[in-house]
Amino acid sequence: MHSTIIIRIIISSLAATTASAQSCALQFDGRVPANLGLAGFDAANQVFSNANVLGAGLKFSQLLQLPQAVGGSLFDVDTVPVEVTISDASIFNGQTGFRRAELLPASNSGTDPSTAGVKTLHFSVLKDAQRPLNLSHEYQLAFLESNDFSTNQFVLKTGTVLGQQGAADPDTLQLFGNVNQNQLLFSVPFQPGVFHNFAVTLDFDALTTQVFFSAGNDPLEAVTGVVNNDVSGQGQFHFGVLKKPVGGVGDITRNGFQPDAIDEGIIFGGIFEEDSSGGCVSLSP
Repeated sequence: MHSTIIIRIIISSLAATTASAQSCALQFDGRVPANLGLAGFDAANQVFSNANVLGAGLKFSQLLQLPQAVGGSLFDVDTVPVEVTISDASIFNGQTGFRRAELLPASNSGTDPSTAGVKTLHFSVLKDAQRPLNLSHEYQLAFLESNDFSTNQFVLKTGTVLGQQGAADPDTLQLFGNVNQNQLLFSVPFQPGVFHNFAVTLDFDALTTQVFFSAGNDPLEAVTGVVNNDVSGQGQFHFGVLKKPVGGVGDITRNGFQPDAIDEGIIFGGIFEEDSSGGCVSLSP
């Protein structure tokens, strides 16, 4: 897909079932209260797990930032964005081929109701010009990992995607369905200085997915129809920076090249999940 083209398929039948402003019942809320502070991520809290995912010996207060100067994302009204960063020390669970750090919603155990019924996940991503990504690598920024760790039911990627055919611009956000099927659902250029807002409706009964997108403060719009996508297996949602190696063979979690002096990050905002069992999808605050 050409990096300068945004495919927007507006589904008119959604008008009767979506909410123009946020009014759907929440399943979880990952928006960060302004008074939480970095130290608040190190202790048990109601927003994100304080145990996963981060390098051995690290604390979240060492790898998160609260960049107030960037302003809020579309759905951050009384909350603030949070930046997830990685360094040379970002080696999780012996995965020496990866550098990774991710936030997991506190209530998302892997078998909880956030991965049952029909839910819509919201999140926004923004570049940090001071901590740019190395686009010769593949990055996973947001994904749902199945409870048995066998697949990701959806994943937002950027950079040079491993095994991808064609000459896609690496400076692109690419949203894939289940990685076992390798279906590209939507892509958009990853522009600097603006939040990229996503909503992903996941029907865990019908095994379908629909994607909504906007940039900046524009309301979300449908950019796909309802497409078949295997979202079975429950699991946990991840928001952060998972940097894959280059030149790896076999088990790339432990093989492949990573440079030294890594200082990279992605800013997240507006993370929450709502109940869409009645067709409700929030398109604006």
